[in-house]
Amino acid sequence: MSRNPRENLILGGFICIAFGAFFTVSGVYALASTVGILGIALFVFGMSLRSNIAMSEAAVRDWRPAEGQLPDAGRVMYRVDVTIDEPIESTIVCGPCGKITTQPGIKPPQFTCRHCDIELWNDGEE
Repeated sequence: MSRNPRENLILGGFICIAFGAFFTVSGVYALASTVGILGIALFVFGMSLRSNIAMSEAAVRDWRPAEGQLPDAGRVMYRVDVTIDEPIESTIVCGPCGKITTQPGIKPPQFTCRHCDIELWNDGEE
């Protein structure tokens, strides 16, 4: 059985609707109406299903950004990801060294990378 029935039915519906339109252009109206109506039915049925493409709670909880240097843009680059769900934690990727630092709570007002000692940001300076 298919792993993505919703997406397959929607795609099949679009294909049937397109073929129905092509049959209409060529003048085969009996086939065009049958294929077109079945395409609309497939599309509507596919839209009524729930999608099962999702990540598990464990996969969401354990997600981390990829390590690696960020491209140079004329200033120090960094990336901050903050979780929405409990426990709230911030994941910071340092652009120059590419190392990941994880700390509890929201984005701190200032941050210096522990691995390369470069200050990534300081909101108090503004």
